[in-house]
Amino acid sequence: MAKIIDGREISRKTREDIKERTLEFIRRYGRAPGLAVVIVGDDPASQIYVRNKSKACEEVGFHSEVIRLSADIPEYELLSVIAKLKTDRSIDGILVQLPLPRGLDPKVIIDAIPPEKDVDAFHVSNVGKIMLGEKCFYPCTPAGIMKMLEYEGISVDGKECVVVGRSNIVGKPMAMLLLHANGTVTVCHSHTVNLKEITSRADILVAAVGKSKFITDDMVKEGAVVIDVGMNRDENGKLTGDVDFEAVEKKASAITPVPGGVGPMTITMLLENTLFAAGNLIQKR
Repeated sequence: MAKIIDGREISRKTREDIKERTLEFIRRYGRAPGLAVVIVGDDPASQIYVRNKSKACEEVGFHSEVIRLSADIPEYELLSVIAKLKTDRSIDGILVQLPLPRGLDPKVIIDAIPPEKDVDAFHVSNVGKIMLGEKCFYPCTPAGIMKMLEYEGISVDGKECVVVGRSNIVGKPMAMLLLHANGTVTVCHSHTVNLKEITSRADILVAAVGKSKFITDDMVKEGAVVIDVGMNRDENGKLTGDVDFEAVEKKASAITPVPGGVGPMTITMLLENTLFAAGNLIQKR
């Protein structure tokens, strides 16, 4: 049976460390790191995410602001809100909750966030730095996965790594971070031929495809480390991942559950990015 990689416990310990570093930051600079979250519209899932982010900020001692805007806000007004946050010295990180309502171009909005406050790491400048391997913000979910591997003592160096999914938020940056850690990386997607053959070679398999129980035990190498990024609902409304957990657990050496695996790490790494941003901005002033 596989070792269960407990994202909740790793997240808890990481947040304890962030809280200690935040206290030191406050003692040194006289203020707390600040995160502003902008939410447009009333999407239920987004409301939950934003609430959890605010709670996490409070837990570690950050200053946080939530700016709620109506779904019919004109794009220029949303850009004006971001422009004000750009010059606000109490705000180190700006996050615009996605998805945005129809009529608002996510690329335009993300590009308006200054790279030094882009704690989601979606700005083209930060994406480029990730590609080049330069020190910058890392997208929160891939960064959380790397933290989990490090915590568990799972080395990526020299391992065959397969990422199933090529999204800009998880799949592509995940591949880059594994590559920077000296993994040999293959990215699979909907056009991949012989998918099972490829995933069965993986020492580390990351499933980020968005399909419930898509990865079955016959797609997994004996003793592989399996990271499940999926958050889906099955026919009974139960939360499931992209991996058939019960079957794959018997074959893998380590596996993340859903819930309680990768999910808790995402907001934790947002806190990490915000603290990193605060330190950088203070040094520049």
